[in-house]
Amino acid sequence: MSIITIEVPDELSGQLTQMGDRLPELLAQFLQQPTIPVHIYRYILNFLASTPTPEEIADFKPTPEMQDRLQTLLSRSKMGQLTPAEHQELDEYEQIEHLIIMLKAGNLHYLNPVNE
Repeated sequence: MSIITIEVPDELSGQLTQMGDRLPELLAQFLQQPTIPVHIYRYILNFLASTPTPEEIADFKPTPEMQDRLQTLLSRSKMGQLTPAEHQELDEYEQIEHLIIMLKAGNLHYLNPVNE
């Protein structure tokens, strides 16, 4: 393990001291780059925050950029050429897709009401 010495303001020093053994973990999390660009999450969150109707939820689709990237990742995966970062990115896209499918499935009864 390496030892790094840095100068920080006294108030920050107090906060860092409180972190104790968690400081390396927090630094690693901070330095880790997101696997999917933030604007993609923003696109999904903006859609959900717009209180979409059940029909809009059923029609929700990834952007063309997302579709292209996913197609590239799937092709590279089939050829066995994914890097570890791309594998993680593909996993994250799959988690998002699963969330959207669950969201859509939860609204299907609103789209096709049963006649009683």
